[in-house]
Amino acid sequence: MAELAPGDPAPAFTLTDASDRPVSLSDYAGGNVIVYFYPAALTPGCTIQAIDFSAAAKDFAAAGYAVLGISPDHPDKLARFTAQEHLHLALLADPDRRTIKDYGAWGARVIWGKSVEGVIRSTFVIEVDGSGQGVIAQARYGVRAAGHVERLRSALGI
Repeated sequence: MAELAPGDPAPAFTLTDASDRPVSLSDYAGGNVIVYFYPAALTPGCTIQAIDFSAAAKDFAAAGYAVLGISPDHPDKLARFTAQEHLHLALLADPDRRTIKDYGAWGARVIWGKSVEGVIRSTFVIEVDGSGQGVIAQARYGVRAAGHVERLRSALGI
């Protein structure tokens, strides 16, 4: 998959959240959205990242950014993850990996020294115009879970 870069159109999506409600990029028309892709709910690195995003959610919202996490998990697993970790952000299910692939967040990655296909931990800052069309403002691929949210906050001046 090709990587997205600042200025590229953000692929539109409609995915189901942990409560089985549809969420679309166009729902955020006229706003800014941080979309982060992570490999799997209820795993150590993904839990660190989700807790960090959840803890910063109010600050992001005050600065005009909504936060959406996307993984290939099903809504029921996302609901367990949200409840278990007391998360305060929207987690979206992409079990067919279509949106993950559209954003270039699927490909080869190394786990325990072995190359496997999977979700490449990635984060995008998207500006959504009044008609619901998004444009990539920032694209970060291969981010590390620990410290990522703090680095993003700093880059956005939050």
